[in-house]
Formats: sequence, structure tokens, C-alpha cells
Amino acid sequence: MSLSIFGIRHHGPGSARSLRQALEALRPDCILVEGPPDAADALPLLAHRQMKPPVALLIYPPDQPQRAVFYPFAVFSPEWQALNYGLTRKIAVRFMDLPQYHRLAAEDDPESQVSGRESQDSHPESQISDPESRIHDDPIGQLAAAAGYSDGERWWEHMVEHRRDGADLFAAILEAMTALRESALPADQPVEQGGASPEIRRETQREAQREARREAWMRQTIRAATQEGFKRIAVVCGAWHAPALTIDAEGAPAAKDDADLLKGLPKVKTQATWTPWTYGRLSYRSGYGAGVESPGWYHHLWTVRDNVPIRWMTRVARLLREEDLDVSSAHVIEAVRLAETLAALRDRPLPGLPELNEATQSVFCFGDDLPLRLIHEKLIVGETLGSVPEETPLAPLQQDLAREQKRLRLPAEALERMYDLDLRKPNDLDRSRLLHRLSLLGIGWGETQHAGGKGTFHEIWRLRWQPEFVVALIEAGVWGNTIYEAATAFARDAADRAKDLPALTDLLDKSLLADLPGAVSHVMTRLQAEAAVASDVAHLMDALPPLADVQRYGNVRGTDTAMVGEVVAGLVARVCVGLPGACASLNDEAAAAMFDRVIGVNAAVGLLQNEGHLASWRGAMTRLADQRGLHGLVAGRCCRLLVDAGAFASDEAARRLSLALSTANEPSQAAAWIEGFLKGSGLLLLHDETLLRTLDEWLTALPGDGFTALAPLLRRTFSTFTSPERRQIGERARRGMASVSRAAINDHTSAGDFDRARAEAVLPLVARLLGLKDS
Repeated sequence: MSLSIFGIRHHGPGSARSLRQALEALRPDCILVEGPPDAADALPLLAHRQMKPPVALLIYPPDQPQRAVFYPFAVFSPEWQALNYGLTRKIAVRFMDLPQYHRLAAEDDPESQVSGRESQDSHPESQISDPESRIHDDPIGQLAAAAGYSDGERWWEHMVEHRRDGADLFAAILEAMTALRESALPADQPVEQGGASPEIRRETQREAQREARREAWMRQTIRAATQEGFKRIAVVCGAWHAPALTIDAEGAPAAKDDADLLKGLPKVKTQATWTPWTYGRLSYRSGYGAGVESPGWYHHLWTVRDNVPIRWMTRVARLLREEDLDVSSAHVIEAVRLAETLAALRDRPLPGLPELNEATQSVFCFGDDLPLRLIHEKLIVGETLGSVPEETPLAPLQQDLAREQKRLRLPAEALERMYDLDLRKPNDLDRSRLLHRLSLLGIGWGETQHAGGKGTFHEIWRLRWQPEFVVALIEAGVWGNTIYEAATAFARDAADRAKDLPALTDLLDKSLLADLPGAVSHVMTRLQAEAAVASDVAHLMDALPPLADVQRYGNVRGTDTAMVGEVVAGLVARVCVGLPGACASLNDEAAAAMFDRVIGVNAAVGLLQNEGHLASWRGAMTRLADQRGLHGLVAGRCCRLLVDAGAFASDEAARRLSLALSTANEPSQAAAWIEGFLKGSGLLLLHDETLLRTLDEWLTALPGDGFTALAPLLRRTFSTFTSPERRQIGERARRGMASVSRAAINDHTSAGDFDRARAEAVLPLVARLLGLKDS
């Protein structure tokens, strides 16, 4: 029996290439790979022609899918290459790590050695860049420091990943890791813990116990393979574990000791499947524990056999040209030369990613680091999304979503894509309904974007698929076997749990957008019951705008909104009756909140286009405007809304402004009234000379200290005006109020500056533009 142990780095192209060469030379009859034995049934799908990495094995308890664990693979992952080599050649291939059905069960056991599970985005194996986690210092970092490198990642890349010849590589890795493990102090020695707390020491010991059990399971798997009669066994594992798996070495643990260590482990039921993955989620920046810094760069190292720097710079140049940046062939040549020079100065065998990035920034970007962000996102990390075969076992909700994606021609993509949906078209309407249903379930595949000026038949969505949506789909499976059923059940349950009117109206709006009649009727029943007993006017006001949107625009989507009208009518009546009392004795913060609510209700009532509602609402605002002691912010806004609606004439607005600015009122309240009246638009001042003159006279009469105190408040108000409005108001103030009168303008034009001949010369063109004559 021949046992060959290959210590690799997870997701390393150099390790993968060397491993593939070693397996070709060894021709094993059994390959054991560090990975979850739970996935044995899903393993054959790896060799399917439709399987395209990056993909991930998903292991989860069926009753608790939110505890899922991912095992990602890229085409340049050594484990992927080992598994692919074995499966395509009909060689026995097995996973040999401690199963997740033990590790997940151990999390529920307070006496367990495992302190916590891996997150959804972390690989259970991250011992390459951080060996033994908190048990040991970084051993590869120590090797890198001895070699003069700043970090272990860079050392490993230059010594292993850039290699083209795998001869003696794994023997050297095994020797180095053996020396490192022998030099590390045992984890149970308190001297290594320094001043660590007892909890940290216990945590460290639990981590050490977990690693010991993992390695014991691996050794037992190797022994089982030898007992089955395999002659040439290849073991592929993380480099740190390699010395611990030589079962016939001197001092190696006995089989009985390993069996005793694994005896009595708790167990839960698990399921395994494959799911597409992205290079973005393979990056360590995503939170993935065993991630790499540059998946896209590693993919380049794997696929390109020669002239790596030249081909990389060519890709960078092509990307920059697509973004309309000027890059020539001469730039490429110069950048490659600079990268090679930097590598030579640093005594590196080949330019690595740091040298290439520095050359790119210097030559292509002229020292600017902004284009490097684009290069990092598009090339260094990459946006590749893998795919899995149709035969892959999926949860019912996943299967339904896959059918809908195919029917609606809405593929899951790692790249961000914008969709402009016309809701008058059946396919676009169905797309919108699907995306709204997914959003209701908490699956944020799509985000709606603001669409101005194209009416209610128009929606813009920004879509980008994330691998973790698979877990969200599995979790949502408790609500139903289809997206429609699950969204309906979820909305009904959310309605039962809603505590106030705003939550119910928001849920109703979402249910209508998602076209869920069963949910809408249930939410409406809850809404009517809640509205009948609600006494908080603020909640009533918050509930009205979304209901008005539903009543006004619901029919655009082909949904029945007649039952919403009764609730809206009741809310309008109760708001109008209760508003004066709700606005009494408001402080500045409460007045600001009420200011926004008044604007929202005013827009909602205007949207309904119901004369009865409009009359009731304007009556309520008039009472507010006349109410004594009302905060100036709310009073000013009510007056402005009534002026805009035509309920108050210009002279009435000027009168109320004059009263608000009288000496009987505190200057701060007067400034608040002005803010409420003018905030958001200065056109009223430009078109009404009386209002502008009244405001100017009030400001002029303010004492110096009073003006200094009020200047910040007035500045805040005027900052909400557009730049042209501010400029015109400033010009009038500079010229003086007398110069803005119409009489002055007429006097100025009658002074002989008007040129009648020049004016008459343009009349034929104006007439033609207006269509008053043919030529």
C-alpha cells in the first residue's frame, strides 16, 4: 500500500496545477479529499458537463436551514481538481473531514468542544493563512518573515502559486509543516496564553480539541481505505494537517486512540446540495474565512500558461478602453517592463499582483488610484457566477424560482443589471410581481430605482444575484412550495403580527404590488379592524399616503382596490377631526415630524381627487393656520399649502405673513413660520412683490443681536431654494425693493431703450414657431 499526502492551499492555482501533475504521475486508485462526508450523494454531480465553477457545496439541517455551511470551489481550487480528476476517471473519491452532522450537532451541546459554527460565508477550513486559529501563531507568516516577506499570503503566492513545475513541492511542504508543528508549543500550556482570561484559555482548548477530532476522523478514513484494499491512496488536505495524517509514522496516534476521541459525538440530520457561487464571495473581503485576496487574478494564473504579465496587462488595457480611457499598445509594453523591473528589484522570480498593480497605476492611470478600483472589481476579484446542473437536488422553492426565471427570461447573474419594466406588457408585469414577491420574502435580488417622468406604468429594477439568496430561499420554504404560496402565507402571518396602522398599510402596499389577492383580503380585514380602534393621529396620518397610492394606482397593475376606498375615507375624516388637537403644544422635534406628515397627507388627498376629501382637508388646515399657540413651522406650511391650492389669495397670504412677523411674536417663532411657509421653494417670493417686501422690511427692522441669532434658521430655509431662485432673490435685494416694481420697469422701457425695428424683425420667426402662419 502506498500513501501519498498532498498538503495544499485552499483556492491556490499553483497548488492545483502541481497537484494535478502529481496525480497524473501517481495514478492513484483512491483519492481522499478534505471535505464534508455529508455531501457523498451530491459528489458525482461535480463531473457533470453543466457544472461550471465557482460553485459551493451547501450543507444544512433541514429543520434549520439558516445554519447552512458553504464549501466553495473554484476551477483553480486543488480540491476541485482532485475531485474532477478522480470522478472523470472512475476512481474512488471520498471526503474525509469530520462530518457536518457532527459539527453542527456539537454547536447545540454546551459541553462540546466546538465553540461556534462557521458562518454561511466562511469555509470550515481556513488553516492555511491562519493555521490552528488561536491555538498557534501564524506559522506560514513565520516562514514568510524568515524569507523576508511582509506576510504569509505573499510568500505562499511567490513560492507555490507561481510555480510551473510541481516536482518535490509537496515533499517540501510536508517537511516545512512537520517542522512547524513540532516547534509549536502544545495548546494546553498556560505559558503560551500569557495574561489571557480563563474564558479565552477554555476557548483555545475547545478549538484544539475540535482540530484533534477532525484529524482523528481523517486518519480513520485513511485506515478504512487501506482496509478496503486500495493500493495507491492520494490524500489531499490543507497543508497544516498534512504531517498529522501519516498514519504509519513514528509517534502517530493509534487507531484505538482516534476511535476513543470520536466516540459518542452528537449527530443531527443534514442535507447537501450544490449552489452557484461568485468570485466576489470567494474573496476574503466578503467575510469568507478561507478566502483569497484576488480570485480573478488566480483564475488568470490558472488559465494562462505563459506570458502571464503580458496577457494580464492586455486584459487591463481592454477593460480601460471599454470604459473610454485612453490606453495604447505602447502603454501595455511600458507597464509590463515596469512590472518586471519592480519584480527584479525585489528579488522576485516573476511580477506578482502588487508589481502589476503599481505598474498599472503609474502607466495606465497616471498615478490616480480611481481606475484601480474598477480593475479590482472587474478583474482582480472578478464577477464570474458559476452554474449547477439541472439535476441538482433543490428545495421546492428553489425549483419554482428556477422555473420562473426561465419563463420570464430573468437569469441570475453576478453582474449588476438594470431592467426597465413596462407594466402594460404581460411579461414585464409578471417580472415585477416576481421581484416584489421575493422582496416580501426578504430576498433582495432586485431593488427598485426612482423613475421620474414616465408615469405609473414604469418600473426600473437593479438586479444582482448573491449566493446567500439560496439559503434565504430554503428558509422561506416553510411558507410554501412556490414563490406565490410562500409570499401569500408570509404576508398573512406578518399582518397578524403587525402592531400598528403604518405597518399594515406598508404590508398592504407590498401585497398589492406582488399581486397576492389572498394576502390582500387578509391584510384589509386586519387594517379595517385596526383603523376602527386607532386613536393616534400620527399613525393615521402615516397610514394614509400608502393607501392613497394603492387606491389611485392599484388598477394599473390589474388589482382590485375598491375595498381600500372605505378605509381611506374613514382615515381622512378622522385625521381632519383629530389634527388640531394633535398639533397643540409641539416642540421643535415634534413640529418637524408633523411638518412632514402634513405634507404627506396633503399630497395623498390631492392624489385621490375627491372633492369631499379635499374640502375636509382644507378646512382642517385652515383651522390649523388660525390656531393660537401653534408651532410656526406647522402654521407656515398650512398657509403655504392653502395658497398653493388657491384657498388663500395673495393678499391673505401677505396679511398672515405680516401677522407672523409682527413684534408681538418671538423672532424665533417668526423664523419658524417663514421656514414652514417657504421651505422647498422660493418662487412665491419671486412672483409676489408684497410678500418679498414684507419679509425684507421685517429683516431690516431686526436688531443686530436678533438678526445674528436668526441668521442660521433663515439660512437653512433659503438653502432649500434652487440656485436660480436664490440668485434672483439676491439680485432684487441688492438693487433694492423699489427697483423691482412693474412701474419702474415700464418707466425704464419707455426711456427710449426699446428698439421697435429689432423687435419686429423676429416676429415672423415667432409666428412660424407658434404655427400662426405657414411661412
